[in-house]
Amino acid sequence: MPQGQPSVIPDDGLTTRQRRNQPLLAVHTGDGKGKSTAAFGLALRSWNQGWHIGVFQFVKSAKWRIGEQTVLERLGKLHEETGEGGPVEWHKMGSGWSWIRRKDGEEDHAAAAAEGWAEIKRRLAEERHDLYVLDEFTYPLVWGWIDVDDVVETLANRPGRQHVVITGRRADPRLMEVADLVTEMGKVKHPMDAGRKGQRGIEW
Repeated sequence: MPQGQPSVIPDDGLTTRQRRNQPLLAVHTGDGKGKSTAAFGLALRSWNQGWHIGVFQFVKSAKWRIGEQTVLERLGKLHEETGEGGPVEWHKMGSGWSWIRRKDGEEDHAAAAAEGWAEIKRRLAEERHDLYVLDEFTYPLVWGWIDVDDVVETLANRPGRQHVVITGRRADPRLMEVADLVTEMGKVKHPMDAGRKGQRGIEW
């Protein structure tokens, strides 16, 4: 793709501008590090364009606050105060799903994942966000907590111009087939191979 030119120009009856502005479904998968990091980098670009961003974290504990959350939520506050950038919403599975009311101590991960996906479907139907980051979303699909065919059908037929990026290992082939952009991050070396754990400023 030299100088940003596509290698193929399809005979689809669309203009270059129409083709360029089609919504993207992106999947970041593979065993390498950086899948979520890349998705949050995309969210920063989107914020700068004034897009409405919705982040939905699956699997990670609602009590665990990563650095990107702090930054993006501060940018959301900046938008509220000055109008710069765009609005930001950040939700985490479990007690972090703000639309779910549950007794303290009651935790059903499979049910929480299904509830999160149901809310995302509602928001897609309403065209609530410009960019959806579904972080670690491949895992509840692999574990059978969420129906893959339902996800594929919903994302393939979402209305409007809503971009979606999904992260996580072992992405289902059906999901990759319907995606516009699939990046597989392969591990060549990792500090954990040498017994080094995650560190501040790198992993969080």
